[in-house]
Amino acid sequence: MKIIDLTVDKEQLKSTVQRARERNIIIPTFAEQKNPELVPGAVKDKLEDIGLWDVNSYNLFRITWKNEPVKHGGLYDGVNYIELPKELTGVDARIIALVGKWFPTGSHKVGATFGCLVPRLTTGQFDPTYQKAVWPSTGNYCRGGAYDADLLACNSVAILPEEMSQERFDWLSKVAGEVIATPGCESNVKEIFDKCWELREERDDIVIFNQFDEFGNHLWHYEVTGSAMEEVLDKELSPNQDYRGVVLTSGSSGTMGCGDYLKEKYPTSRIAVGEALQCPTLLRNGYGGHRIEGIGDKHVPWIHNVKNTDMVIDVDDTNSMNLIRLFNEPAGQEYLIDQGVDEELVEDLDLLGISSVANLTAAVKFSKYYELGEDDVVLTVFTDSMELYGTRLAEMETDYGDYTQVDAVKDYHRFLMGIKTDNMAELDYYQKKRIHNLKYYTWIEQQGKQLEELNAQWYDWPNYWSEIHSQVGRMDELIEEFNDRTGLLEELERERTAERKAT
Repeated sequence: MKIIDLTVDKEQLKSTVQRARERNIIIPTFAEQKNPELVPGAVKDKLEDIGLWDVNSYNLFRITWKNEPVKHGGLYDGVNYIELPKELTGVDARIIALVGKWFPTGSHKVGATFGCLVPRLTTGQFDPTYQKAVWPSTGNYCRGGAYDADLLACNSVAILPEEMSQERFDWLSKVAGEVIATPGCESNVKEIFDKCWELREERDDIVIFNQFDEFGNHLWHYEVTGSAMEEVLDKELSPNQDYRGVVLTSGSSGTMGCGDYLKEKYPTSRIAVGEALQCPTLLRNGYGGHRIEGIGDKHVPWIHNVKNTDMVIDVDDTNSMNLIRLFNEPAGQEYLIDQGVDEELVEDLDLLGISSVANLTAAVKFSKYYELGEDDVVLTVFTDSMELYGTRLAEMETDYGDYTQVDAVKDYHRFLMGIKTDNMAELDYYQKKRIHNLKYYTWIEQQGKQLEELNAQWYDWPNYWSEIHSQVGRMDELIEEFNDRTGLLEELERERTAERKAT
């Protein structure tokens, strides 16, 4: 069973290599994204004059957790992460979050889309001279896909629900070749899938990169995000402390691949998946609309390793929406400082977008449920920042009025200190199987997947998933062979050497 098809089309690959050569495209390996010290010096020289969000092919080498946290000209400076204190979380456990703002586009989704598109390019399965990459998403994934496609000289089509934030649409209109808005809100993914089928029937120039079933999404996070988290633990864990688990809300479930990696390193650790209480698919087989953009889509993603998941945590979207005001409005920030939260940290709370706040809330619930103490460490991810949600704050001000100190007092004590262990469940064998079985209705009945593979995900566990994880080495080989064929990296290094000799 080929999980990620790495079969090389030699004839098609010729035109793909030629396109890359014409557009000056050098592709980084997963190894370089994990460890930017491996990035060639000639590439680093180029990055010194390039902005973090610039549409420049060298920014492929900034698809890493280790970018310097600056908007222009930065190189690499270790994993970007932040630890949240008890004054903010209300728990003794150490909650540490990787920060996604310092990726190009302001979200780690550029990594997920890289993991999906690059294998097709380096095998010749995707021809950028006439095919278009279609990115169905509820937001950041189609942004990341359009951006990566542009850097890799590919045309793109972004599909997302019409009720997503205006910032997403404004940015996509400048980067994606086409932008298609489908009916509904965050949880209306079926409508996105329907649009993909419609495009398949109408056009022969498209390739669908569906984040919910593309294992390149899972694999990138397994290899790159998992490794980054391991480095944080190596740095932060003292001899008497324990890593207890990673807590992540699920959109495509791609980021949860890091949990698979960490369980191999820390076998007693847990993986907890969060979702919106208003759309309790995993907890109660439920459905509904909600306001936590980027998560909870009324189905179980094909790439979710359910058998390796230990807990479901539902988060009320009211928590996230009220806390983004507490964290970003002046009255809220003043009250947080009064409660003993460090002023510098308060200034950094705009690093948390809406789903990031949901991740924080779920991590607190996880810590309270297991009664974790000061020697326990919990990991999560801040996927994106408030840079992508300014209009949401403006809308809330219009709907609810100015944010006052009274609002801050209520929100701090209700939605932070008052977080409870409600609407969550430890998963036993048959609870996990119940969630896994929900894949049948979306992926077998609607999307045409094979029942044999669905059964393999469960009954051939963990071999099915290990086979995916083992493919990263071959993917790096294909990337290196692709770069050798273009000859661009070798030329760049020669130019650098000549310049240094001349000076």
